[in-house]
Amino acid sequence: MRAIFLIQQSLHPLTFPIILGLYFLLLMGIGYVTSKKSDNRSFFTGNRNSPWFLVAFGMIGASLSGVTFLSIPGTVFKDGYTYMQLVAGYFFGYLVIQYVLLPLYYKLNLTSIYTYLQSRFGNSSYKTGAFYFLLSRSIGSALRLYLVALVLQTFVSDKLGISFEWTVFSTILLIWMYSFKGGIKTIVYTDTLQTLFMLTALGVSIVFLWNQISSNDAVSVVEKIKNAGYAHWFVSDTQPANSFWKSFFGGMFITIVMTGLDQDMMQKSLTCRNLNDARKNVLWTSILLIPVNFLFLTLGALLFTYSIDASIISPNPENTEALALAAKQGKVFIFNMPDGLSQLISKDEVFSNLAAFYLPTTAAIFFFIGLVAAAYSTADSALTSLTTSFCIDFLGFSQTKGTKKTRQWVHVGFSLLLFVIILLFKSLNRDAVIYELFKVAGYTYGPLLGLYAFGLFTQLKVHDKFVPLICILSPMICFMLDYNSKEWLFGYKFGFELLILNGLITFVGLGLLKIKSK
Repeated sequence: MRAIFLIQQSLHPLTFPIILGLYFLLLMGIGYVTSKKSDNRSFFTGNRNSPWFLVAFGMIGASLSGVTFLSIPGTVFKDGYTYMQLVAGYFFGYLVIQYVLLPLYYKLNLTSIYTYLQSRFGNSSYKTGAFYFLLSRSIGSALRLYLVALVLQTFVSDKLGISFEWTVFSTILLIWMYSFKGGIKTIVYTDTLQTLFMLTALGVSIVFLWNQISSNDAVSVVEKIKNAGYAHWFVSDTQPANSFWKSFFGGMFITIVMTGLDQDMMQKSLTCRNLNDARKNVLWTSILLIPVNFLFLTLGALLFTYSIDASIISPNPENTEALALAAKQGKVFIFNMPDGLSQLISKDEVFSNLAAFYLPTTAAIFFFIGLVAAAYSTADSALTSLTTSFCIDFLGFSQTKGTKKTRQWVHVGFSLLLFVIILLFKSLNRDAVIYELFKVAGYTYGPLLGLYAFGLFTQLKVHDKFVPLICILSPMICFMLDYNSKEWLFGYKFGFELLILNGLITFVGLGLLKIKSK
C-alpha cells in the first residue's frame, strides 16, 4: 500500500493541470471546428442534422454526469444495489418520451419545448414553465458541478495553492469558452467524446479494484460483496423512502420531467434529422443506461469492500460532539491517509480520496479524466440550454431573430449564476448529492409535470393568469406535507414519489381554474 502511495506522490505537481489543459485544448478544437459560420439556428438546433447514434451516446454522459461518477457508487454502502429499482423506472419513463412527448415536439417544430405551453394555455403558463426549467436546471447543474469541483480541488488546485472559489470560477470559464459560439452543435460532439472518456475511466477503475480484492483473499470477489451486505436489490417494505414502488414510479417520473420536460436533454434530441431518428436516440439511451448504472453500483461495491478491508476507511464512531456534528453533515467515514494522518469524509468523497492517495498512477489519471469528462458533459449542455431557453422564452429570440452579442452575454450571465449557486451549496451540503439532486427535482419539476399532463390528457381551457399561483402553491404544499409528515401523515416518509404528488396537486389545481365552455 505504501508503495502505491509513493508512486502517486512522485507525480509532478503539474501532472494533472497539464492533463486538464490538454483535455481543454481538445474540446476547444472541437468547438472551433463545429462553430464555423455559427448562427442562432446552429446554436439552438444544430441545424437539425445530428446523427442519432452520436446524440444517444453523448446523452449517456449528460444523463449521468459527475454526480453519477462519485455519488452513485457512494449509495452502495447503505443501500446496496437498490438504486437499480430507480433505473428500472427510467426505462418506462423513456417510453413516454418516445411515444408521447417527442411526436408533440416534432409536430410543432419546437426549438424551446416550453412554447407548447403558450399555444395550449397562454403566456402566463408559458413563462411559468420556462421559469421552472431555468430554476431546476440552474440548481441541478450547480449541484453536479459542486461535487466535481471538490475533486478538482484535491487533484489540481491544492497542489497549486488555488482556493475553491477560483477552482469553480476557472472550471466554468473553461466550459464557457468552448461552448459559447457553437452551442448545441458543438455540444453533440463534445458530449460524445466525454462519454467515451467517462466510461473508459469506469472500466479501468473496476478492473483495478477487482484485481486488488481477488489477489488479497481466496474468497471470490462476488462472495465478498455479498458478505459485506452490498448485494441487496429489492426493498419490499413500503415505509422506507427507497422502497420498490416508490423508487420505480419515482424513477419513471424523474425521467419524464428531468429528460422529457427538460430543455437541456430534449434540445439534443431535437437536433436529430427527424422524429424517427430522435426516437431511436431515446430508445438506445434508455437501454444503455441500465448496464452503465449497474457498473457504477458495482464500482461502489468494489470500492467499499476494498477500502474497508484494507483499513483505508472506517465508520465515524460519533463518540464526541464534534464527530457527531460531522456525521450529521454527511461526514460518515474516517479516511486514513498513508502518512498516518486521517480526515472525515462523506460517502461521495471515498472514491476521489482513494484515487488521490492509493490508486496507481495510470488508474488515478483515468479517474481524473473520467471525472472531468463527466463534469463537462453536463455543465456545457446546461449552459447552452439555459441560454437557449432564456433567449427564446423571455427575450423573444428565434432561429433568425436576435443578436449574437446578446446571446453571448446571456451565456455569461448564466455562467456567473452557476458560480454563485455552487458557493452557496458548499455551505449547505449534508446528504449524498444524488439524493439532494432528486429532492430538489421533486419540488421544482413537479409543476412542469402537472402542466404538461393537464395539457396533453385534457382538452380543458384554464384561466391562464392564475396558473403561476397554482405552480407556486403546489411545491409549498408538498414541502409542508414532507416536513410535517410525522404528525400529519402518521410518520409516512416521502421518497421520490414526492415529485408525482407535486404534479398531481398542480394538475388538480389547474382543473379548478378551468373555463366553462359555452
